[in-house]
Amino acid sequence: MTRILFIEDDVKIASFVEKGLQSTGFAVDHVPDGEAGLRMALNEPYDLAIIDLMLPKLDGLSLIEQLRKERATRR
Repeated sequence: MTRILFIEDDVKIASFVEKGLQSTGFAVDHVPDGEAGLRMALNEPYDLAIIDLMLPKLDGLSLIEQLRKERATRR
């Protein structure tokens, strides 16, 4: 099963997208802010991440930059 990390702070959008992805057979973990999303991305194996750009605590672009840096240092 494909695992997706979904990082979105808008509750209505998150609920709609998460239900849609789950109904098509994806396993979805949803978190509402960038810091939580970064922790999840670094500690769990995901096949795909869907990341909102305007997130609380850590914006989406900064999250992606930090994730790339962390992954590069782990190699």
